[in-house]
Amino acid sequence: MRSWRTSSMGRQPNKALAVLAVLTPMLALLSLCLGPVALAPGEVLGALLGRETGTAGQIVLYARLPRACGCLLAGASLAVSGAVIQGVLDNPLAAPNIIGVNAGAGLAVAICCSVAPTAAAMVPFAAFLGALAGVLLVLFIAQRTGAARITLVLAGVAVSSMCSACIDAVVTFVPEALNGYSDFRVGGLGSLSMDRIVPAFWLALPALALLVALAGELDVLLLGQETARSLGLRVQPLRLLLLALAAALAGAAVSFAGLLGFVGLIVPHIMRRLTVSGSLPLLLSSALGGAALLTACDLLGRLLFAPYELPVGVVLALTGGPFFIWLLLRQRGGRTG
Repeated sequence: MRSWRTSSMGRQPNKALAVLAVLTPMLALLSLCLGPVALAPGEVLGALLGRETGTAGQIVLYARLPRACGCLLAGASLAVSGAVIQGVLDNPLAAPNIIGVNAGAGLAVAICCSVAPTAAAMVPFAAFLGALAGVLLVLFIAQRTGAARITLVLAGVAVSSMCSACIDAVVTFVPEALNGYSDFRVGGLGSLSMDRIVPAFWLALPALALLVALAGELDVLLLGQETARSLGLRVQPLRLLLLALAAALAGAAVSFAGLLGFVGLIVPHIMRRLTVSGSLPLLLSSALGGAALLTACDLLGRLLFAPYELPVGVVLALTGGPFFIWLLLRQRGGRTG
């Protein structure tokens, strides 16, 4: 039986990356052009260059540009986080929203906003600490109760439920802690500003760079702990570092996009089928694929039922839920065939 990490479709990674490198900017451009008021590409370009100062410029710079940047950053961060978590934990069902990473980050965001509502720059770092605490707690519970993959998922569900209940409690006592709480709960990008995205960007960028630099070590780790140790790799410190970087990415996304789900589950699985084995092509393609997926879902949410708008988290849930059920049905003795 083949490992869940392998696929008969794994080939031509350069072609897949090239397609994604073209598709992602195209979707970002569509995100800037389309909406209740359709804008021509020339108007968008003029606004970005500072030549368009009228209504079109206001729409692009203050409504659509932060939203497009948020989609790109959150999608890339969550997808890469999911790819790393799945590899480090050797579990195809692991994803930031499933094993408590997003919920832990969300709880930290709620607490930070209730205690220090003016310290917006600290929100991404609080989210990182919450995400890291969530993944470490789930990992501890899973190791103490058994190493089965489904145990990790169940522990994640339990931790996520507790964190969600704590978020509800914080919002009950401090209603103004999370403005637009319903959008935060399902994941939404409708009221973003660049001021909320920039601190998250400076947390996600070094995390992404470090993961790319550690791609070779991740390849060795994926050979198995015993093999990695025999090759001189310090397994435990590396696993903790990789999980911390994955938590930083998930926390950065949650800090401004809310509790988005399934990006970190869907995208790594698709990218494994489009690229050859290897952590570097997987991380790069996941970053582009996650950015493209979230941008496309956000566009669908804005356009399908216009003038009404579906939060992007709803579109992702309707897409990712069936995908997760499909993965569960494919389980064969702890693996996907």
